[in-house]
Amino acid sequence: MKLVTRICWALLGILFIFSGLIKLNDPVGTALKLEEYFEVFATDFGSFFLYFKGIARTLSIVLSSLEVILGVALLLRWHLRKTLWTLLALLIFFTFLTFYSAAFNKVTDCGCFGDFIKLNPWTSFAKDLFLLGLWGVVFTNQRYLRRVFAKGQLGVMYITVAAAVAIGIGVYALGHLPYFDFLPYKVGNDIGKLMKPSEPLRYKYIMERNGTSQEFTEYPTDTTWKFKQMVPLNPNAGPKITDFKVWNDEGDYTQQLLQGNKLVLIIQNTDKADRDRFTQINSLLQSADSSQKKIMPLVITSTSPAEFDAFRHEVNLSAPFYYADATVLKSMIRSNPGFILLKDGVVKGKFHYHDIPTRATIEELL
Repeated sequence: MKLVTRICWALLGILFIFSGLIKLNDPVGTALKLEEYFEVFATDFGSFFLYFKGIARTLSIVLSSLEVILGVALLLRWHLRKTLWTLLALLIFFTFLTFYSAAFNKVTDCGCFGDFIKLNPWTSFAKDLFLLGLWGVVFTNQRYLRRVFAKGQLGVMYITVAAAVAIGIGVYALGHLPYFDFLPYKVGNDIGKLMKPSEPLRYKYIMERNGTSQEFTEYPTDTTWKFKQMVPLNPNAGPKITDFKVWNDEGDYTQQLLQGNKLVLIIQNTDKADRDRFTQINSLLQSADSSQKKIMPLVITSTSPAEFDAFRHEVNLSAPFYYADATVLKSMIRSNPGFILLKDGVVKGKFHYHDIPTRATIEELL
């Protein structure tokens, strides 16, 4: 039992650290997931939860950092009993979220491991039950974990360092871009290619006749079989990007966007867009327009035409503008505003508004 306990102890600590770091890699994405939960709770339990939506980014860093800190504390066996009780509280909270999502189909992805590992609600709930099982083994067999690896001031120092590193990772990612981009629009990806299946989709057909079901790889010509279900045989072959569309008043602009060199300024929502750097932004758009690389600057937003028209006059934005779905733009870049550099639909660079590049920089990337 000693070996089992120590395996569970190590696994629980490592999983908490891993989960926290994955979320801290993309605190904006974690905050978006929290906002989704708060919107659901506000609808089901009362508008009080909308308050938390306003501080979702802060909560994102706090909760993710807490996971890392508790994981480190557990591995060090620092105040083991108190650490385990705190872990239990966090596990119960997460288990409630995943069960609620699964049972009532409210949030289809818990964001437990960010965009690195996508889990459906019931899988997420099973994962939390597994963690609770690990916790139970460790808690009931603490006698096998008596040795503390960091006592007194040394333990305080280690926990302080862990907290500083975790918070620092999250704050830096919040003010710039994720260290590792797991979304379909990451640098190097060909958007146009990802909008197409990687191979022809194949299906099996489940048909029924006289109360008996049978599977067919080709749709049967015998009309006595009644259609019941169509199941994909290679579901991962489908398009990785299914909702990318850009348009303006003249019509669809998606294919034109994926041709040539484009410097795209994405403004997800004008209400929350940072206005302080539009002097630099406008300067870059103007200099890119005169580049010998034939770079076309343009703007994509999800804001309504009337609101965006008022906004672009306010910040003196003169580039042509187009529209796209808000969720798509949040997936494209975790910055509002933010730049994406495209070459024939291939993402060559992404820039937070804190890291506005020069024309020379974008020319080097093309």
